[in-house]
Amino acid sequence: MTVAELVGWVGTLTGVVLGLPQLVRLARTRSVDGLSLVAWQAMLALNIGWAAHAITIGQPPQFVASALALLTTVPILHLMVQQLGRNSFLTLVPGLALAAVMILIDQAFGSGVYGVVAIIPAVLSGAGQSVAIVRAQHVRGVSTPFLVLEVVNQFIWVAWAILVADLGTIIAATTTGAIAVFNLGWYSARRLGMPPWLQTSASLISNQPTSSPS
Repeated sequence: MTVAELVGWVGTLTGVVLGLPQLVRLARTRSVDGLSLVAWQAMLALNIGWAAHAITIGQPPQFVASALALLTTVPILHLMVQQLGRNSFLTLVPGLALAAVMILIDQAFGSGVYGVVAIIPAVLSGAGQSVAIVRAQHVRGVSTPFLVLEVVNQFIWVAWAILVADLGTIIAATTTGAIAVFNLGWYSARRLGMPPWLQTSASLISNQPTSSPS
């Protein structure tokens, strides 16, 4: 096994378990405080888009990580939809549509262009979570192990992408890694007592769970 393969499979392992702490916390507490629905909609697109990209470039580790990540992303979205009182189908449509666009661009223009385009849902996911962490009245719905694993996972994929010379992954993983570091740092500050910033009445309402059916 080459070094690149070893790093790839380590990235696969962290990618597979990445969403599990967040899923467990959400299932246990039913609290969406500090979580971003937009972030997890974008995560759905990323899981599907990168699984397809992995098939295109012939990299099994990346495919396994992205495909198995759906086993946590979809349940997390389902639980969030229940707590927020949203329509399940309409919640999934944006992520599925964005994934389709990512796949089409990958096939039409290649890995470099795909990597640039893939930054968009990656930034939506990371920045969406950033906004939620900064503005939410509480962050008790966010899983600490999830944020830590997210940072570790992105740095592993940057190392893997450099080893296999995949420009698309280098571009996307570097960008999302920087956002992941910000989220972990700001979340830590919130847990230590930093108050919410830029909070509005709308954000207060949006962070309250409801009992409406999905």
